[in-house]
Amino acid sequence: MLEILQDVYDISDSINNSELVARYLEKKRLMAEDESAQRLIRQFQQKKERFEEAKRFGHFHPDYHQAKKEAHTFRREMEKHPVIGAYLKAEHELDELLFHVIKTIAHAVSPTIKIPSNDPRLERSTIQKKSCG
Repeated sequence: MLEILQDVYDISDSINNSELVARYLEKKRLMAEDESAQRLIRQFQQKKERFEEAKRFGHFHPDYHQAKKEAHTFRREMEKHPVIGAYLKAEHELDELLFHVIKTIAHAVSPTIKIPSNDPRLERSTIQKKSCG
């Protein structure tokens, strides 16, 4: 078991030392330092909180549909900000790498192991391949 854990640490070190992680951390730093990006993020958080409050009551809340629309619209606009967009792209690329590493390890044990993902498209592709095979 210690050998396996050491191998996992080696993989972890390889990922942490990769260009992908370096790019992700740089984009994260740039976003944290960008005042306009931070202002947009704060505004989005307010809209998201308003929607979450309305969501507690579901469709019965008088502001539910409006709050939902505002949050989704603002998020799409926020993602167009160059610094935020670059960060989200780097985050997605890193998430994809981690998903594929975990999937490779899990499927080496058994191809029927389900792998969770932050990207529903990746999760669906795993489920479809299992059900077709």
